Amino acid sequence: MAESLKKIEGTKDEIYKSLIPQIKSLVEDEEDLIANLSNTIAVLKEAFDFLWVGFYFVKGDDLVLGPFQGPLACTRIRYGKGVCGIAWKEARTLVVPDVEAFPGHIACSSLSRSEIVVPLKKEGVIWGVLDIDSAELNTFDEIDKQHLEHLSSILANLFLSIIL
Repeated sequence: MAESLKKIEGTKDEIYKSLIPQIKSLVEDEEDLIANLSNTIAVLKEAFDFLWVGFYFVKGDDLVLGPFQGPLACTRIRYGKGVCGIAWKEARTLVVPDVEAFPGHIACSSLSRSEIVVPLKKEGVIWGVLDIDSAELNTFDEIDKQHLEHLSSILANLFLSIIL
């Protein structure tokens, strides 16, 4: 069955407040993690027209590429390396207004100008990260951080048995 997304116009905050319940409704009755993360990415990319949206999964000392939409991506990122690896190591969301100014930034795409990385965690265990890149500087702020952390928490709670 085809799913549909009710797109709204408005502020970034209003768009997130509309999208997150729709994402939750879309994924809560489906048990497959990859299908759900893929649809989550599609919703975020379509709603905000980000350059790149995707997930990386913790596998040993690496983050390994999962579902994504956008240009070709780095397949593996080491613990503590780049924005994603540092967000994992520090267990906190990183908002990077200008990736060129971020020490150790890994340029998976030369088109990326700003980035947000949200660790995905359940019961203190980080199982991956949500990574979003923009082709514009200063795209991400506290509003993105707040809503994407909330979304990540929803996903972790829905898929606890698969994740841990």
